[in-house]
Amino acid sequence: MTSKKAGFPQNIVMLLQKIEDGILVGLLLLMIFVAVLQIFLRNLFDSGILWGDPLVRTLVLWIGLIGAMVASRNNHHISIDVISRFLPDHLKKLTNLIIYIFTSLVCAVMAYYSLVFVMMERNDGVLAFANIPAWVCESILPISFAIISFRYLLFSFTSLFKLFKRIPQ
Repeated sequence: MTSKKAGFPQNIVMLLQKIEDGILVGLLLLMIFVAVLQIFLRNLFDSGILWGDPLVRTLVLWIGLIGAMVASRNNHHISIDVISRFLPDHLKKLTNLIIYIFTSLVCAVMAYYSLVFVMMERNDGVLAFANIPAWVCESILPISFAIISFRYLLFSFTSLFKLFKRIPQ
Protein backbone atom coordinates (compact mmCIF):
# COMPACT_ATOMS: atom_id res chain seq x y z
CA MET A 1 0.00 0.00 0.00
CA THR A 2 1.56 3.28 -1.08
CA SER A 3 0.43 6.65 0.08
CA LYS A 4 0.94 9.69 -2.03
CA LYS A 5 2.16 12.56 0.07
CA ALA A 6 2.61 16.04 -1.27
CA GLY A 7 6.21 17.12 -1.50
CA PHE A 8 7.73 19.97 0.43
CA PRO A 9 7.12 22.62 -2.28
CA GLN A 10 3.49 21.55 -2.61
CA ASN A 11 3.06 21.79 1.16
CA ILE A 12 4.44 25.34 1.12
CA VAL A 13 2.13 26.31 -1.74
CA MET A 14 -0.87 24.80 0.04
CA LEU A 15 0.06 26.63 3.26
CA LEU A 16 0.37 29.95 1.40
CA GLN A 17 -2.99 29.35 -0.28
CA LYS A 18 -4.61 28.66 3.09
CA ILE A 19 -3.07 31.84 4.48
CA GLU A 20 -4.42 33.81 1.50
CA ASP A 21 -7.87 32.27 1.99
CA GLY A 22 -7.75 32.94 5.72
CA ILE A 23 -6.80 36.59 5.25
CA LEU A 24 -9.55 37.00 2.67
CA VAL A 25 -12.21 35.45 4.91
CA GLY A 26 -11.00 37.38 7.96
CA LEU A 27 -11.09 40.71 6.14
CA LEU A 28 -14.53 39.96 4.72
CA LEU A 29 -15.88 39.11 8.17
CA LEU A 30 -14.31 42.27 9.61
CA MET A 31 -15.81 44.38 6.85
CA ILE A 32 -19.27 42.90 7.38
CA PHE A 33 -18.98 43.37 11.16
CA VAL A 34 -17.94 47.02 10.92
CA ALA A 35 -20.61 47.81 8.31
CA VAL A 36 -23.37 46.17 10.36
CA LEU A 37 -22.09 47.84 13.54
CA GLN A 38 -22.18 51.22 11.78
CA ILE A 39 -25.78 50.63 10.68
CA PHE A 40 -26.76 49.49 14.18
CA LEU A 41 -25.09 52.46 15.89
CA ARG A 42 -26.55 54.99 13.45
CA ASN A 43 -30.11 53.67 13.58
CA LEU A 44 -30.35 53.00 17.31
CA PHE A 45 -27.98 55.54 18.88
CA ASP A 46 -27.64 58.27 16.23
CA SER A 47 -23.88 57.84 16.34
CA GLY A 48 -21.23 55.69 14.76
CA ILE A 49 -17.55 54.97 14.60
CA LEU A 50 -15.82 58.00 13.08
CA TRP A 51 -13.34 55.89 11.11
CA GLY A 52 -15.77 53.05 10.33
CA ASP A 53 -16.66 54.11 6.79
CA PRO A 54 -13.06 54.74 5.68
CA LEU A 55 -12.10 51.38 7.16
CA VAL A 56 -14.85 49.64 5.19
CA ARG A 57 -13.69 51.37 1.98
CA THR A 58 -10.13 50.26 2.66
CA LEU A 59 -11.29 46.71 3.36
CA VAL A 60 -13.16 46.68 0.03
CA LEU A 61 -9.87 47.54 -1.69
CA TRP A 62 -7.97 44.84 0.18
CA ILE A 63 -10.68 42.19 -0.36
CA GLY A 64 -10.87 43.00 -4.06
CA LEU A 65 -7.13 42.73 -4.60
CA ILE A 66 -6.63 39.66 -2.44
CA GLY A 67 -9.60 38.12 -4.25
CA ALA A 68 -7.82 38.87 -7.53
CA MET A 69 -4.71 37.13 -6.16
CA VAL A 70 -6.78 34.10 -5.21
CA ALA A 71 -8.41 34.03 -8.64
CA SER A 72 -5.03 34.30 -10.35
CA ARG A 73 -3.56 31.33 -8.54
CA ASN A 74 -5.96 29.04 -10.40
CA ASN A 75 -6.01 31.08 -13.61
CA HIS A 76 -9.62 32.10 -13.03
CA HIS A 77 -9.28 35.61 -14.35
CA ILE A 78 -12.02 37.27 -16.34
CA SER A 79 -11.63 36.52 -20.02
CA ILE A 80 -13.58 36.90 -23.21
CA ASP A 81 -13.36 33.53 -24.86
CA VAL A 82 -15.06 33.95 -28.23
CA ILE A 83 -12.22 33.23 -30.67
CA SER A 84 -10.30 30.58 -28.74
CA ARG A 85 -13.23 28.15 -28.92
CA PHE A 86 -12.71 27.82 -32.65
CA LEU A 87 -8.91 27.59 -32.65
CA PRO A 88 -7.01 24.32 -33.00
CA ASP A 89 -5.19 23.10 -29.89
CA HIS A 90 -1.70 24.25 -30.90
CA LEU A 91 -3.00 27.78 -31.58
CA LYS A 92 -4.87 27.78 -28.26
CA LYS A 93 -1.60 26.99 -26.50
CA LEU A 94 0.12 29.81 -28.36
CA THR A 95 -2.62 32.33 -27.57
CA ASN A 96 -2.57 31.25 -23.91
CA LEU A 97 1.18 31.87 -23.84
CA ILE A 98 0.73 35.34 -25.31
CA ILE A 99 -2.09 36.13 -22.88
CA TYR A 100 -0.06 34.95 -19.89
CA ILE A 101 2.99 37.00 -20.90
CA PHE A 102 0.86 40.08 -21.57
CA THR A 103 -0.97 39.72 -18.25
CA SER A 104 2.30 39.28 -16.39
CA LEU A 105 3.80 42.38 -18.02
CA VAL A 106 0.73 44.54 -17.35
CA CYS A 107 0.62 43.45 -13.72
CA ALA A 108 4.37 44.06 -13.35
CA VAL A 109 3.92 47.60 -14.66
CA MET A 110 0.99 48.09 -12.29
CA ALA A 111 3.07 46.76 -9.39
CA TYR A 112 5.91 49.16 -10.19
CA TYR A 113 3.75 52.26 -10.52
CA SER A 114 1.63 51.41 -7.52
CA LEU A 115 4.84 50.99 -5.51
CA VAL A 116 5.94 54.45 -6.69
CA PHE A 117 2.53 55.78 -5.63
CA VAL A 118 2.70 54.13 -2.20
CA MET A 119 6.22 55.48 -1.65
CA MET A 120 5.06 59.00 -2.55
CA GLU A 121 2.20 58.66 -0.07
CA ARG A 122 4.66 57.45 2.56
CA ASN A 123 6.96 60.40 1.96
CA ASP A 124 4.04 62.85 2.10
CA GLY A 125 2.87 61.48 5.44
CA VAL A 126 -0.81 61.46 4.50
CA LEU A 127 -3.14 59.90 7.06
CA ALA A 128 -6.04 57.70 5.95
CA PHE A 129 -8.04 57.44 9.18
CA ALA A 130 -7.50 56.95 12.91
CA ASN A 131 -3.81 57.95 12.65
CA ILE A 132 -3.15 55.14 10.16
CA PRO A 133 -0.94 56.32 7.30
CA ALA A 134 -2.51 56.15 3.86
CA TRP A 135 0.44 54.19 2.50
CA VAL A 136 -0.36 51.31 4.86
CA CYS A 137 -3.90 51.11 3.47
CA GLU A 138 -2.58 51.31 -0.10
CA SER A 139 0.27 48.83 0.37
CA ILE A 140 -1.88 45.99 -0.95
CA LEU A 141 -1.65 47.51 -4.45
CA PRO A 142 2.00 46.72 -5.28
CA ILE A 143 1.95 43.48 -3.29
CA SER A 144 -1.07 42.04 -5.07
CA PHE A 145 0.00 43.12 -8.55
CA ALA A 146 3.49 41.71 -7.99
CA ILE A 147 2.09 38.36 -6.87
CA ILE A 148 -0.35 38.22 -9.78
CA SER A 149 2.46 39.12 -12.19
CA PHE A 150 4.67 36.38 -10.76
CA ARG A 151 1.88 33.82 -11.02
CA TYR A 152 1.22 34.64 -14.67
CA LEU A 153 4.93 34.51 -15.35
CA LEU A 154 4.88 30.97 -13.98
CA PHE A 155 1.81 30.21 -16.12
CA SER A 156 3.69 31.49 -19.17
CA PHE A 157 6.65 29.20 -18.44
CA THR A 158 4.29 26.26 -18.03
CA SER A 159 2.48 27.20 -21.23
CA LEU A 160 5.78 27.58 -23.09
CA PHE A 161 6.88 24.17 -21.87
CA LYS A 162 3.60 22.61 -23.00
CA LEU A 163 3.82 24.35 -26.35
CA PHE A 164 7.25 23.02 -27.22
CA LYS A 165 7.17 19.67 -25.47
CA ARG A 166 3.71 18.81 -26.75
CA ILE A 167 2.64 17.58 -23.33
CA PRO A 168 -1.10 16.93 -23.14
CA GLN A 169 -3.02 19.13 -20.72
